[in-house]
Amino acid sequence: MDENPEPVHEPADDALDPRAELSEFLRTRRARLKPEDVGLPDFGRHRRVPGLRREELAQLAGVSVGYYTRLEQGNGRHVSVEVLDAIARALRLSNAERAHLTHLAKPKQKKKPAGRTQRVRGSLRTLLDTMEGGPAILVGRRGDILAWNRMAAAVFGDWAELPEHERNWARLVFLNPEYRDLFVDWEHKAIDVVAQLRMDAGSHPGDPRLSALVGELSVKSEEFRRLWAAHDVKDKCHGIQRLHHPLVGELDLRLESFHLADDHEQTLATYHAEPGSPSAEALRLLASWGTDATTAGTGMPQARTA
Repeated sequence: MDENPEPVHEPADDALDPRAELSEFLRTRRARLKPEDVGLPDFGRHRRVPGLRREELAQLAGVSVGYYTRLEQGNGRHVSVEVLDAIARALRLSNAERAHLTHLAKPKQKKKPAGRTQRVRGSLRTLLDTMEGGPAILVGRRGDILAWNRMAAAVFGDWAELPEHERNWARLVFLNPEYRDLFVDWEHKAIDVVAQLRMDAGSHPGDPRLSALVGELSVKSEEFRRLWAAHDVKDKCHGIQRLHHPLVGELDLRLESFHLADDHEQTLATYHAEPGSPSAEALRLLASWGTDATTAGTGMPQARTA
């Protein structure tokens, strides 16, 4: 399957509240900094709050305490870009965190509803089919898996055997026991998935399917609740993915991902092994086995054949 049809909804009553998200994001970023981290003296061993106080952060950003307090309480709809930049510098935010702060403090009016259909161009599907050396996956909003090639099915399992709503990285990582075994460092993968889902939440707080997904995972997974409460954000673009495949054993794959030029909400994620490495040989074996790669009692969905 290469499309995820989604009905258009009106904003749900339980949609994520950007003001509450802004408040918690600023509070958690402030809590992770200590006075000595930013060159401020620490007058007292018994601080009532973790990290920087509001007045200390306001001093660093060059704004009044009252102004920053209102912003941290979620009242930042008319905050200037210059003030946001000053606060981002004071909080030492990463590029992804800066973007998330801007989305929360100055939300844009979306021309298209968040619940619109996520479609895959035919040329992208053809491109995926021609990428035979390693897994390639097209990922959309909320971590929805929209399309993939045969090697992705051989490595991660055949998502064609799953209902469409279950083809989602967060659901797979937190609710599917096989994926806990597949990822060597499951905790690291879980952190990445939640951090990227947080980025989506900042861009689409009114998305009813995102709100429903967060609500379901919060009920069903204690690990998800813990990581979601951290308010960490990340826009992952590259790295190393270590897997324990049930047939070929350890796989060390390099991840490179790219946002589509005409649709920033879709990302092409590609995985490859270093030439001549044991992982490269393991991928070659999986490619030669075809559908047998995931039908030999792996406990994962069967490999895709189309």
